[in-house]
Amino acid sequence: MSINPPQQTWHRLTTEEAARQLDVDQATGLDMDQVNQRLAQYGPNKLAEKAKEPRWRAFLRQYRDLMQMILVVTALVSLLILGDSHTFFLLIILTIFNAVLGMLQEAKAEASLASLRSMMQLEARARRGGHVVLVPAEELVPGDIVLFEAGDKVPADGRLVEAATLEIEEAALTGESTPVLKDTRPIEKDDVPLGDRLDLAYMNTTVTRGRGVLLVTDTGMNTQIGHIAGMMSAVKQDKTPLQKQLDRLTVIMASIAGLAFLAMTLIGLMRGLSMDLLVITGVSMAISAIPTGLPAIVTTVLALGTTALAASNAIVKRLTSVETLGSTSAICSDKTGTLTLNQMTARELFVVGHRFTVEGQGYSTKGQVRFVGEELEVNIRPAYVAMALDTDAVLDGEKLIGDPTEGALIVLAEKGGVDVLATRQEYPRVAEVPFDAAYKLMATFHNMTRPDGTSVVRAYVKGAPDILLDRSTHGINPKGEIVTLTDDLRRKVMAGNDHLAAQGMRVLAFAGKGFAPQTFDPQANLLDELDGLVLFALVGIVDPPRPEAKTVIAEAQGAGIQIRMITGDHAVTAAAIAKELGIPGRAITGQEFAAMSDEQLTQEVENIGVIARVAPEHKVRLVEILQRKGHIVAMTGDGVNDAPALKTANIGVAMGITGTEATKEAAAMILTDDNFATIVKAVEFGRTIYDNLLKYIRFQMATLAGFILTFLGSALFNIVSGIPFNPGQILWINFLVDAPPGIRLGQDKATPGLMQRKPRPANENIISRSLAVWLGLGGLSMAIAALGVMTYFENAGYSVEIVRTLGFATFALTHIFAALSYRDPYHSVFTLETFNNRHLNGAILICLLAIYLPTELDFLSRNLELVSLPFEGWLFCVVLASLTLWVSEGYKWVARLRK
Repeated sequence: MSINPPQQTWHRLTTEEAARQLDVDQATGLDMDQVNQRLAQYGPNKLAEKAKEPRWRAFLRQYRDLMQMILVVTALVSLLILGDSHTFFLLIILTIFNAVLGMLQEAKAEASLASLRSMMQLEARARRGGHVVLVPAEELVPGDIVLFEAGDKVPADGRLVEAATLEIEEAALTGESTPVLKDTRPIEKDDVPLGDRLDLAYMNTTVTRGRGVLLVTDTGMNTQIGHIAGMMSAVKQDKTPLQKQLDRLTVIMASIAGLAFLAMTLIGLMRGLSMDLLVITGVSMAISAIPTGLPAIVTTVLALGTTALAASNAIVKRLTSVETLGSTSAICSDKTGTLTLNQMTARELFVVGHRFTVEGQGYSTKGQVRFVGEELEVNIRPAYVAMALDTDAVLDGEKLIGDPTEGALIVLAEKGGVDVLATRQEYPRVAEVPFDAAYKLMATFHNMTRPDGTSVVRAYVKGAPDILLDRSTHGINPKGEIVTLTDDLRRKVMAGNDHLAAQGMRVLAFAGKGFAPQTFDPQANLLDELDGLVLFALVGIVDPPRPEAKTVIAEAQGAGIQIRMITGDHAVTAAAIAKELGIPGRAITGQEFAAMSDEQLTQEVENIGVIARVAPEHKVRLVEILQRKGHIVAMTGDGVNDAPALKTANIGVAMGITGTEATKEAAAMILTDDNFATIVKAVEFGRTIYDNLLKYIRFQMATLAGFILTFLGSALFNIVSGIPFNPGQILWINFLVDAPPGIRLGQDKATPGLMQRKPRPANENIISRSLAVWLGLGGLSMAIAALGVMTYFENAGYSVEIVRTLGFATFALTHIFAALSYRDPYHSVFTLETFNNRHLNGAILICLLAIYLPTELDFLSRNLELVSLPFEGWLFCVVLASLTLWVSEGYKWVARLRK
């Protein structure tokens, strides 16, 4: 018999029909011949793994950077045309250094990610050949019969054939925070949302209660998780804003250098200079005009940033993702486990017309139950005892074993003064009515003693409020007194239920009844006996927001960042949580979202704060809509269903503790503490990194402008034959004079008020028009200072070596003044704040040594073609170099007036 493909609508089939489709006997399972044949047909039950990138390919990938390409071309020109192997090797070593630095940092981040991965091998209990055997989950095939119980992971997708009080937590797949009560009855409809297919179970979800038997229908990449993994592989990742800006800067500087070289060539040809000399000049200017140190400095700054972020519980997989965080303008956040604790918590208690509020959250038993209203004697102990006895969950410290909703109830019982474990030991169950969706209640029966000393079999019942209210004739008031449920009181009970439900809470009712031990029969149809109940209380339960989430969201909104909640949970629940967190905008469902056209969404998305009951493709679409509106989008999440959107977003943020491997693989950043506050801390850190990189880029661009104008001026006015510096001197200035302050500018203190600024637009140029003027004036002042000193001493008859040494010293000293001046676009250098970065102060001392030593140390002076200078010469160079400082101060003074 042929086996149906995985696309079969299994939820519509009865268990017998599904077994026939898969050619398996439910009683005995598959035999080994069938297993081997199907394993060959379908492959192992695991997701297709991403091929690990070889190191050589990761190394070569670094050469896709435009700046690396230009450096390689310049090196080849030096070798093949000029025969200058010295410059060739210097430039090639520089490109190798840049590539290795980037590759090693990526490898370090991947190693950190690998340390988070679980090394446990999942196993499953399968019925094969009439026996239940333990097999690796990877060896399961369609048609296998699998048995599981509370605490187990579902090892594959399948049709449930048995479900005994079976509840499965599917938050990682659907986003719904509460476990789903499963059923074996087929569902007639075709178009049923994933979370509502009650007769199916899915790979990697967790059984929280009961037991079940699964007929495996889909394995590996054919599972729902496999479908999501396939979506991830189809997503293309775009360059980050910083990468785009640096590429644009490189093109601009290369273009300016090209135009300057053409002008210099024309001038040289007009003067009759040889082509060899012109090519040497072109190579020298290419080295000077291209920001050769930029990749190394940016990589170093970002690498140091990733190290600092890792210490703050955030692992960044790609260096440039640090900067992307800083430009984030919209965060699309999953709710369960990200904005909320993923720990169900009782928030309110309602006792026949009276409200109680519950302190604390999660599975901590710290907190009190407080009466709302006038002070009176309160005694609702029967409700707390019912919560302790009519549940199965167990607390191990603050770790829950069992159903999360029951976890909230036993925590509430402990807060009410009941020792849950001791009470269960004292009053064991003598009978039970298990929960069933048909009658929507559960009851347990216990031998107990009344206050007057007589024995009683006490039934404790929990279930849907309307069901228990219909079965109740009496209730207890806050004093513990039994009162008759009049029509007025019944209306008050339902009003209390509506009040809790309107806040997005899951509402459970508790009731009780006493039976005479002499007539009680544990084997009887006890469900029929559950009438005439005494209603104890209604409990409102919710997965509460993380304590820090509201403050963090307010801080993000203050920074101009939009926060949206996208979740698989119900709209009412999600909207209530969003309101509590301060997330503005209306709440819509995934179906409403899917029905809207792209044009309509583009117009209305700014007013949408919550999208509930979403599918993975809805999340991806939301991210794409926001990106088309110009947003830099961060997507946070921990479930498998979040992974495609994490990969689509400009930066995906996965949870390291609760996050699945799929999300960690898709994300650009992983939070090792699962703390939403770490995201905003990372955003602030990203803004600081970007602001500091701007300080370095301003400094770097000013010096590059200085190089270009110096070469152009030298050619135009025929100063030192049109070649003011040789390639070795240029590289020395770039890496030993410019690099130390560049790195320290990149590690500068955060500029005050960064988180009060709006996110910068994704298409905002690093170099604005006004900044270009400032940089141009700075570069011009450097060229005037250097060419001025060279012209003066050349005309005075000094040798070319002395002239170039004076030019080298003056030009290098202008860079020190530029490092101090370009740190801030408005504040004057003549303040104490200028020297509040001790690392920058140290870097400037290193620069001074890097300028002085090549003129004094013989082996350096020979290679760089420099000579020793007297004190008067140095003093002359310092005075002329200070021109850069005075020009910059004048520009800032005008800028402050305009501001």
